[in-house]
Amino acid sequence: MRVAILGAGSIGGFVGGCWQAAGLDISFIGRPAFARDIARHGLVLSDYDGWSATLPAADVAYGIDPATLADADLIVLCVKSGATGDAARQVADHARPGTAVLSLQNGISNVDVLREILGPGFPVFRGMVPFNVAYLGNGQFHKGVAGQLYADDVPAMRQLSAAIGPSPAAVNLSQDMLGIAWGKLLINLNNAINALSGQPLLPELRNRGYRRVFAASMREGLTLLKSAGIRPAKVGAVGPRLLPWVIAAPDLLFNSLFLKGWKIDDRARSSMADDLARGRKTEVDFINGEVVGLAERLGRDAPVNRRIVALVNAAENGAGPLQPDALCRAALGRQR
Repeated sequence: MRVAILGAGSIGGFVGGCWQAAGLDISFIGRPAFARDIARHGLVLSDYDGWSATLPAADVAYGIDPATLADADLIVLCVKSGATGDAARQVADHARPGTAVLSLQNGISNVDVLREILGPGFPVFRGMVPFNVAYLGNGQFHKGVAGQLYADDVPAMRQLSAAIGPSPAAVNLSQDMLGIAWGKLLINLNNAINALSGQPLLPELRNRGYRRVFAASMREGLTLLKSAGIRPAKVGAVGPRLLPWVIAAPDLLFNSLFLKGWKIDDRARSSMADDLARGRKTEVDFINGEVVGLAERLGRDAPVNRRIVALVNAAENGAGPLQPDALCRAALGRQR
């Protein structure tokens, strides 16, 4: 199976690198800066548990030309959600009809966008990435949070999962990928909180003020999902209905009991925090904005997530990090 990673940034670089280390034939398509770094240093992979692997530069097919898609049996889409339409058109222009497409993107609506643009000629499958990857420079991609990938339980994905085997980027299969996607999105609501805090994940999560905003955004999302008849799946050790109560627990309880069980290392940070740090447009419209959009479709409001979207938009335009009390006031209308 020849696999092309389209949008091989932090997630795509790590996932594709792990799959190549497992023996798959991988080509990477991404930004020139990544191509230059990997050409100089190779592809260096590591995770929170001490695992590491290095692929020599000469063995890594990392380029910037989407014409590479013509050789792929499977295209794995890792572009930011705002670039989904452009990526779909690249697939349509360069890939062979019938090539399977797996979306490993944040949010809910990307699969619908892909299917609308690509039509029936390209089977599109939903995937889910439960972990964060930080690019540390010099070709090194670091997985800082525990978790394994999920994908639709269909023959093409079964073949992929079997080919990868045990790996830091192993693929589990599910027949409820929409439920898993919503379960993951509820957890991803913290991406914006982490970005607005200006801190790595661990110190942000250790602070109850930040967690209260996270929990409030989750409760709002859960209320709307119930009204819409959507059941989010359990992603991780705690189910979605219980998770807001765990998140909002007092610091002593949360930090000593819950956070210790979540495998997060000191270098982990959200992709949204990375985007803000690099001056790039974030995916907040496809994470918290999905909750706002669901509320609008139901004729309701989602004030917490709507305010968080506005705060991230302000940060994209230069606003600085927010302390816990300031974020509580801005997002919840009260102090912690």
